[in-house]
Amino acid sequence: MHLNNDENLRDVIELLSIEGITGQEKKIAYAVKDKLINYGVPEEYIFFDDANKKIPFPTETGNLIVKLPGTKTGDRVLFSTHLDTVSLCKGAEPILADNKIISNKETALGADNRGGVGCLVNMLKYIFRNEIDYYPMTILFTVREESGLWGARNISIEDLGYPKMGFNTDGSSPYQIMTSAVGAERWAVEIYGKGSHAGVAPEKGISSTMIASIALSNIYNEGWFGKINKNGKEGTSNIGYYGDQNGNCAGSSTNQVTDYVKINGESRSMHQDFISEITQQYEKHFIAASDLVRDSENKKASIKFKKNIDYYPFKLDDNLEVIKIIKDSANTIGIKSSNVQVNGGLDANWLIRNGIPTVTFGNGHYNPHSLEEYLDIKEYLDSCRLAISIATR
Repeated sequence: MHLNNDENLRDVIELLSIEGITGQEKKIAYAVKDKLINYGVPEEYIFFDDANKKIPFPTETGNLIVKLPGTKTGDRVLFSTHLDTVSLCKGAEPILADNKIISNKETALGADNRGGVGCLVNMLKYIFRNEIDYYPMTILFTVREESGLWGARNISIEDLGYPKMGFNTDGSSPYQIMTSAVGAERWAVEIYGKGSHAGVAPEKGISSTMIASIALSNIYNEGWFGKINKNGKEGTSNIGYYGDQNGNCAGSSTNQVTDYVKINGESRSMHQDFISEITQQYEKHFIAASDLVRDSENKKASIKFKKNIDYYPFKLDDNLEVIKIIKDSANTIGIKSSNVQVNGGLDANWLIRNGIPTVTFGNGHYNPHSLEEYLDIKEYLDSCRLAISIATR
């Protein structure tokens, strides 16, 4: 396998330089489409689905899908990666620095997951340029992964051609195969207290801030915040937002009892029932705290608690064909790989939920969502080789 490494690096640097934060993927999607056509992929096999019409947030385009008939007889397989980056990547200017690609500006790089986009673009370029035989395959470039795996959760199996298995590229090391991942639940609580003058008549108010504080303090003291270990089950939880309905701080001034607070949080675990249990603990403690804070007429605040599943946990059986194929493909090109579990969400969570057993391998990006993000060149190129090895096995 002889790759044109210089050209491949130019490609991924170009892809890194195109903005496409979550929900605004149209420009990068069409850039990928144009590259693929230029590299010989017939345009008739490239299309967009209507996932953006199903996503409950403004989304410029649907998922980009390349559905190829293959030149060898066999089961259809899926390759996937996500197009979008986090907002911290806006304005990134990728440059080479030693054995890495970094951002030349005070931004994140966007290698999460343009490293994956470059990997699959390079795979298709290699196959079509060299006229190499390959099995039927579908390549899925998803939207809005960073804001909730929305592109993957709204796929149509029919659009994908009913693939038997999937290979997703996302994450750091291509030498690690992600075969299990946690699930997550998002929740939000609204606390409706009662405002009053904090100096003249504080007893007439019901402080939403105090209710929230008591609830969170008790949650922390009972071990339901952060890393959680209860009766042999592990999980995590976090508070991500604490403010008013409009994204501002809760309360308006020190001389008014705070009448409203909204808090958003999440619960994660490898066990779906434990995820629900963590969330239930938060709901229970907010309700209990509202009983403790009352006004002079013994009235209490009202609590509205909403929750929804963000993604489901999964653990693939080590004997599945998809794991055997990626292991054999890695061995073929001299890569030693190991199975790992991750504590974050992947498009694979929803692909598996939709009946496609999917493994995930990294593409060399490190420190994602931070100013220290970089793409390791050797590992990126190895991820390209691994994708080609799988497709042409």
